[in-house]
Amino acid sequence: MAPPVGLNEFLAANGWEGSNVSPVAGDASFRRYFRVESGNRGKAILMDAPPPHEDPRPFIHIAQYLSRHQFRAPEIFATDLTRGLVLLEDFGDRRMREHLDVHSGDEGAVYRAAIDALVRLVKTPAVLTEPYDMATYMREVQLLSEWYMPAMGIPFDAREFESVWTKALTPICDCQEVTVLRDYHAENIMLLDDGQQGIIDFQDALVGHPAYDLVSLLQDARRDVSPELEAEMLAYYHETANPRHDFYAHYALLGAQRNTKIIGIFTRLWKRDGKERYLSFLPRMWGLLERDLAHPELAPVRHWFDTHIPAEVRNSLPTELNIDG
Repeated sequence: MAPPVGLNEFLAANGWEGSNVSPVAGDASFRRYFRVESGNRGKAILMDAPPPHEDPRPFIHIAQYLSRHQFRAPEIFATDLTRGLVLLEDFGDRRMREHLDVHSGDEGAVYRAAIDALVRLVKTPAVLTEPYDMATYMREVQLLSEWYMPAMGIPFDAREFESVWTKALTPICDCQEVTVLRDYHAENIMLLDDGQQGIIDFQDALVGHPAYDLVSLLQDARRDVSPELEAEMLAYYHETANPRHDFYAHYALLGAQRNTKIIGIFTRLWKRDGKERYLSFLPRMWGLLERDLAHPELAPVRHWFDTHIPAEVRNSLPTELNIDG
């Protein structure tokens, strides 16, 4: 992975001249990441968020908001917004996911600490940014109809799909009141040497429902969270946050919305971007979605899925179909 154009000039201008630069694992976007190591300055992470595909300003804005309210977001060392370069604090490599793979006995304590951060976020004035409005919720669930349904060759009525989801989501649109990080899960929570948890990958934050990030954490698209642990942590959150809404129904609804979106996204990552490995996550996503749809308040949504995507279809993968013609 070649370093971005202009990197040497950027590092030299900000006191990191002569540093060693090596790639680190990225995510599902156009962003790339490099570790920068200097004998004098120590380590940093370079985010390469090249325009026009990426814009690093939302990341910087949310990072500064989180740091201002004593959450552990990476410190911003230097920026070049024209090139999309951001030099930021290196949180190391100890992600929550890999740590728990080795130290499963820490699971309860680590998840409670992650939930404690969400409880604090509920009590913190929301960041100045866009709302998680109905248009956004609908645009996300339509990723299923735009990518998964054609990939599986399933006919459906788009207006019926939109009507079912609009009716289901309407009750939560009056509960948009907290900063929602939107991708808060075990691969984006870093376990730091000082015992704190660092937060990364929050550039898409919106003002939305307090249950959304809890869904992201406890219905993790990339890590199995047992139903027993999910129930335990939901009870812990309810006890510590004392939510005002019809919390469990809203949690199930947002879980269904998010998991529907992710099934569409993972299909798109395969079909459009050639990232076939994301198809291996679909069985987990269907299992999570089915748990959410079991809530009585989601009966109309469950009926739509049972009618259009029955179990035998959910258990097959798009690669089994000849959809390239």
